Amino acid sequence: MMRSGLVKTERAPDPMALPQGDLGLLDSDVAARLLASTELARLAYVAADGTPRVFPMLFHWTGADVVMSTFEGTRKIAALRARPDVAITIDRASTPPEVLLIRGQATVTDVEGVVPEYALAQRRYAGPEQAAVNLAEVDHPGTRMARIAVRPTWVGVLDFQTRLPGGTGIEEFQRRGRAGYGNEDEREDG
Repeated sequence: MMRSGLVKTERAPDPMALPQGDLGLLDSDVAARLLASTELARLAYVAADGTPRVFPMLFHWTGADVVMSTFEGTRKIAALRARPDVAITIDRASTPPEVLLIRGQATVTDVEGVVPEYALAQRRYAGPEQAAVNLAEVDHPGTRMARIAVRPTWVGVLDFQTRLPGGTGIEEFQRRGRAGYGNEDEREDG
């Protein structure tokens, strides 16, 4: 079953053929692997002082939102409420690497107790026994957390086999590498 709720058929379009930015890339095998992985999500946002921040976080994919959590009183809560535009990277340092890039707006919700997706993430990252220990340490009267949900508005996938930075094919990417070409910052699609 794909994210869109459609059943894959042999004539279904290949999500990897979609352009960077297309939400259909969430249906790709690379995205599915990374969203189900125990890799950390790296949340990029603008802090209250106007400087950029990147923070690695446990996450849970709901099928619609990337959900992260933090405890009450952290500076990122106010920063995300003031400037909700964020970027997320989930990547695997394999050979070749796999990268999922997401842009969207963070919605921050105060929660009394443990954020449900935090508990789910703990189980996925730590396993059921360690998750129970970790949750017991924080789940007590007075615990307040913030649920940070990001609904993707832009998605990019890099697998360094068929999808490369700058939207190039493998031959062009190799040619640029041999020629020492270019500044990746000049291209918006990777």
